[in-house]
Amino acid sequence: MPVYRKHGKPEYTYDFQFLGRRFSGPTGTSNKRQAERILEQKRQEARSKLKAAASFTAEGPMTLEIAASRYWLEVGQHLANADNYYRFLGWLLDHFGKHVTLDRISDSLVAAMVSQRRSDGVSNATVNRTATVPLRGIMTRAKKTWKVPVGDIDWSRHMLKEPKERVREASQDEEKRLLNAMRDDYAPAVRFALLTGCRRMEIVDLTWSRVDFFGRMITVTGKGDKTRVLPMTDAVHALLWALKDHNPTSVFTYVARRTNKRLKLVKGTRYPITMEGFKTAWRRYRDKSGVENFRFHDTRHTAATRTLRTGNMKIVQRMLGHEDITTTAKYAHAMIEDMRIAMEAANHTGSHTGRGKKVTSELKDKKKSA
Repeated sequence: MPVYRKHGKPEYTYDFQFLGRRFSGPTGTSNKRQAERILEQKRQEARSKLKAAASFTAEGPMTLEIAASRYWLEVGQHLANADNYYRFLGWLLDHFGKHVTLDRISDSLVAAMVSQRRSDGVSNATVNRTATVPLRGIMTRAKKTWKVPVGDIDWSRHMLKEPKERVREASQDEEKRLLNAMRDDYAPAVRFALLTGCRRMEIVDLTWSRVDFFGRMITVTGKGDKTRVLPMTDAVHALLWALKDHNPTSVFTYVARRTNKRLKLVKGTRYPITMEGFKTAWRRYRDKSGVENFRFHDTRHTAATRTLRTGNMKIVQRMLGHEDITTTAKYAHAMIEDMRIAMEAANHTGSHTGRGKKVTSELKDKKKSA
């Protein structure tokens, strides 16, 4: 019987089978007519669910809606920027329509998509990362992993040129000004970034369980939930040791400046720093410091460039967690500059001894500042 009452229960229960699967549960009503209507709704829902499930594994043409949903479940939700990626996939669905099949997406449609995204007034990098790259990811996975037909797209024609990422290093004076202007509770997080090259999210998420004072190591979780181990230098050890009694779990914390009942904050109490709170503090106090043209990501550039002056490219690659050393190669300018200074010293010998001493001194000063 599709709807029935369990012994001693006034409410009806539904129970039916569809395509070999059983569906059952409470209807939430003691009225049989209403229970039968709910039963029909549940049958419709079951049909839709099984149809969607069949589409997920179908080998024929797949709709963009199904493909985006599957890509989100298998890839998107596990990315470090998952919230943003969810929005990117939503934009693609709004642009193409949910029911377009992947085999009908052509170079012409992709070019129109790029044009539409550019008309929003965003940069080339934003067009690539919010539209072209997500769509390429869906279609590549559909073709290679799901084995479903997709349009033949020449992606190289649709990726817009992006300016090379700059490498902005903070001078010793700029670093001092930044830290002096920063709030006392946020300054250690900024100092840690300058010392280790860690990303903002890696700093916010750092817990004491990943700090090994005895082994002098720190384990950080970066993009794609990939972990890497960083050695604890004397400067980092001293910085973290001063913070160890602030919070039992989170390494970096802030002091609430006012009581906020809605957010459950009590004035004067320490709480783990948040991503948004850290961003706000950085913008406010960086501007106050007077240091111009310096973004938070530049703390990572600063740490990498300084380390490269006394180490090598492989060391910096491991420190930053780059999979491909070509990504690290943008810091090569530091080695080239020091090479120039060393060559100047080597070429100004003999009758130019004074110049050689000056250049050698310059190289030593750069090593000390690093």
